[in-house]
Amino acid sequence: MRYAKCVIIPDDEGLHPLDRRIADHPDVTRELLHNVNLLADETIVALYRFSGKRSVLESILSESPMVNQYQLSSADGEHHAYIHLEAHDRLVGLLSMLREFEFIYDTPLEFTRRGGLRVTMIGDVKSFQAAVPDVPDGIRLKLLKTGRYEPNTDRLFSQLTARQQEILRTAVDMGYYDVPRAVTHDDIGEELGCTGGTVGGHLRKIESTILTQIVP
Repeated sequence: MRYAKCVIIPDDEGLHPLDRRIADHPDVTRELLHNVNLLADETIVALYRFSGKRSVLESILSESPMVNQYQLSSADGEHHAYIHLEAHDRLVGLLSMLREFEFIYDTPLEFTRRGGLRVTMIGDVKSFQAAVPDVPDGIRLKLLKTGRYEPNTDRLFSQLTARQQEILRTAVDMGYYDVPRAVTHDDIGEELGCTGGTVGGHLRKIESTILTQIVP
């Protein structure tokens, strides 16, 4: 089984008017898109994970003419939102393209710092190249890598909190896990605006979460 990992990069209009409005608000952050489905009438249902102010999120969802209905569940500053959206050409076109080329996308989908959406598409990798010309206007796909699909890796990462994901990604990017180790906890903390002790505490929790699930 093969996969193509890529980033979906929309222009300034975003994937959907509601998604763009949420992305532009400083008090709400999109964390994950747990699922998104195109229905027969071309409306869309999606399950998001947000962080930030629930009151702001509720205001955006209740005031948007593109939202048919929504439900929110909140805990520890994070909000899961089931949203039934009106059809929109750009997102409908993207989901239709994925369906046409028989891709299955692994969930959850992760939002990047720059507003893209990191996705792993499973299927015939050759179809990925054939699908690129059919990507809707205003969206581009950046291919990161292809390979043999290993489902547990991304699922483990998605179990971490948004802050843990940020710290782990920064630690890996800076060379904390290189041999020999390239940076210290303090170096990572300076990059992220926190103390080395905070970084060390998060990394220990991250390692505990991951290692207890991979050791038989």
